[in-house]
Amino acid sequence: MTMKASEPRTLLALDKAELEARVVALGGRPFHARELRRQVLERGVLDYAAMTSLPAVLRATFAAELPILAAREIERRESPDHTTKILLSFEREGEKDATVETVHIPPRDATSGKGATLCVSTQIGCPVACPFCASGLAGLVRNLEAHEIVEQYVRGRVLGDLSRSVVMGIGEPLLNYAALSKALDVVHDEMGLGTRKVTVSTVGFPDRLRRIAPTKPRFQLAISLHTPDDEQRDKLVPAMAGVPVEEVLAAGDDWFDKTGREITYEYVLLANENDTLGHGERLAKRLARRRCSVNLIPFNPVDDSGFGRPSQRDVERFQMALQDRGIVATVRWSRGVESEAACGQLRVRKLGA
Repeated sequence: MTMKASEPRTLLALDKAELEARVVALGGRPFHARELRRQVLERGVLDYAAMTSLPAVLRATFAAELPILAAREIERRESPDHTTKILLSFEREGEKDATVETVHIPPRDATSGKGATLCVSTQIGCPVACPFCASGLAGLVRNLEAHEIVEQYVRGRVLGDLSRSVVMGIGEPLLNYAALSKALDVVHDEMGLGTRKVTVSTVGFPDRLRRIAPTKPRFQLAISLHTPDDEQRDKLVPAMAGVPVEEVLAAGDDWFDKTGREITYEYVLLANENDTLGHGERLAKRLARRRCSVNLIPFNPVDDSGFGRPSQRDVERFQMALQDRGIVATVRWSRGVESEAACGQLRVRKLGA
């Protein structure tokens, strides 16, 4: 259902003080508000009827007057490896196509005892417009609000216990940092995901990184680099046109100095574009003596992008070019490709499409 301005705000949209006031106005006590947050955020209970620690009369009142979630689930796709992608509509009155995609990735080994990884979006659409990524095809619609980011975590937890999160879905996190930071405070403090269990991926705006680093933010940082060459990066990451690769790397060095946390540089390998031995050698030269690692991501198919996935042989050759020069480099063959849930495949979709 689309929320109208006259309808009550959702439970997740209210901070602790606001929720307490709302609960009291509905006939409850302040401790009932705390119990609601515990049920939803810690336990992942999204049905008031199941919150048996609350009086039945209050449960009925809350069900009628205080919706928990804002989004409407439009579609759910599951890949053969059980990676699940959820299409959510956060459409508000007067909006169209306000959809995002969230991905729940279970552990490869179901007997490992580890929880799942959740891939979270921060914007509806993306202004960065990398030509190999589906997320920016429709441009930017708007930023997500903090509670809309938190809602993705709550819905993800319902699908299975979470052990980590990657903020690598639709959108550029640093362009919606205030909302993201507020949401991650809730995720850390009330949902129990620690600082080292959350990774935020950005194209690396140097000025923003330098403003954030001294605050010692509560996440690990990944910077999407994709090439060691300035001219090529201007084309692959249009939002960063004119910003030299070395300036991005220098901001990464400053991040390490201020936070003590090593950076992961992400590199989408595109066949016959940025995957040559020369690219690997130049990247290794750029990263020499820097405290970092490289995450190599073979391109995942995006319709009409014009790009292709390199062969496994070429991927391994590129990885070896880095490793031979002392750079820690791993290859991430993405999961969920069959349901378009892999890195670079998430997009804003028209309702009903």
